[in-house]
Amino acid sequence: MTGQERSEKSECVSLSPMREAVPAPLEYERVCVFGTGDMGRSLGLRLLQAGYGVVFGSRRPHSSSLLPHRAQVLGHAAAAQSAHLIFIAVQREHYDFLVPLANQLKGKVLVDLSNNLRKNQYPEANAEYLQSLVPGAEVVKGFNTLSAWALQNGPSDANRQVYICGESAEAKQAVMAVATKLGFSALDRGSLSAAWELEDFPLQLFPQWRLPLRIAIGLCAAFFFYLLIRDIIYSYITQGKDISFRIMVSLANKVCPIVSLIMLSLCYLPGVLASFLQLYRGTKYRRFPDWLDRWMLCRKQLGLLALGFAFLHVLYTLIIPIRYYVRFKSTERTVSLIRENRTTEFDTTMAWRGDSYLSLGILGFGLYVLLGITSLPSVSNALSWREFSFVQSKLGHLTLLLCTAHTYLYGWNKFLRSSTYKWYTPPGYMLCLVLPSVVLLLKLLLITPCVDRTITRIRQGWERGADQRNPKDSQPLIP
Repeated sequence: MTGQERSEKSECVSLSPMREAVPAPLEYERVCVFGTGDMGRSLGLRLLQAGYGVVFGSRRPHSSSLLPHRAQVLGHAAAAQSAHLIFIAVQREHYDFLVPLANQLKGKVLVDLSNNLRKNQYPEANAEYLQSLVPGAEVVKGFNTLSAWALQNGPSDANRQVYICGESAEAKQAVMAVATKLGFSALDRGSLSAAWELEDFPLQLFPQWRLPLRIAIGLCAAFFFYLLIRDIIYSYITQGKDISFRIMVSLANKVCPIVSLIMLSLCYLPGVLASFLQLYRGTKYRRFPDWLDRWMLCRKQLGLLALGFAFLHVLYTLIIPIRYYVRFKSTERTVSLIRENRTTEFDTTMAWRGDSYLSLGILGFGLYVLLGITSLPSVSNALSWREFSFVQSKLGHLTLLLCTAHTYLYGWNKFLRSSTYKWYTPPGYMLCLVLPSVVLLLKLLLITPCVDRTITRIRQGWERGADQRNPKDSQPLIP
């Protein structure tokens, strides 16, 4: 980034004889970039690749050796006169060098790329401050949500949008044309007063993940302490056994699948509630409550966190055979049977239960992974809406069904034993089955023919009572 510039040379100064010998072709549209840091260099390189002639404005034009070879490097005053569109790739604290250039910048379009280190760092937005320093120029805020890496490597699905705001429609149109030529999708956010919001975008840390993360942390903490009391503390108080070592693997391997199943249910519960709300209202033209809107917007994040907990459950399960505690108990049981000269009979029912339990778990996890893969932008963009809806809705509910059945088979007939209810509390897996069971039952009601037919009509625009309110609309026209 450049610093404060107190004096400018009027003559053009090139970086090297090579640059003097290879100037930008005159037929190319020239743009200027003030700033030779990472952002300025990356933007200049991208502009050159798009066919623009690039002129860098620098306070030390003779020492800017890292810039692209096809670009010219001039003093600020000379660079300002060479192009109508100027990108300001410097930090706000170095804007003072622009004040002596007010005459040269009059009528120019200045694109402010700056960001701050924290929110509310200054009383006004950087772009508004820049406009106050150079009132004769047309200031446009833009490109600040992109990183230098994104500019060097080109747009991707995750950072394709460029937000633009400014007072002049012509200036914004010029900047949007450059963004489009660079391969980005430009979005006009209105007047320059929106610059404050645009400058806050890069400072946001996972805004769509905050609610899902809070839910995940809350569920983990609640079930961890609940199972800690039921399994570890209960055994120590009632039997005098210290099994605190089971916290690391056994307890974690109970918490992860419980949280995963609940969060997967939370992905599909808002859609079910929205369907019933549309049924109750008889129309789709009324907004959902704010809490339901917010819930539906974070379903993807809820699902990905649920998949993460499912992965942890699989990993914890895979290490069970190599645990010291498991190997010790298995060896002790085998030695005990040999000493007592006893054998155990093969239980076909338990074999069916065990194989079914494992099979449903494997199938459920496989569909879980498929849901996670199709939620990636690079994959979802390659699917049609019908394909994406089929995977996320139909296969998603099937995943929930398989995982719920997997958990039911885990419990089997334990709910009939009084020993299951330690201190009269149900085990954790019973509690986690409540929500997915409710979601599946509600979904079953929605897919019944009579209800599904009504929902389909509502989503196609039909409104209950519309014919009575507007009888003329339902009557055929008489010629």
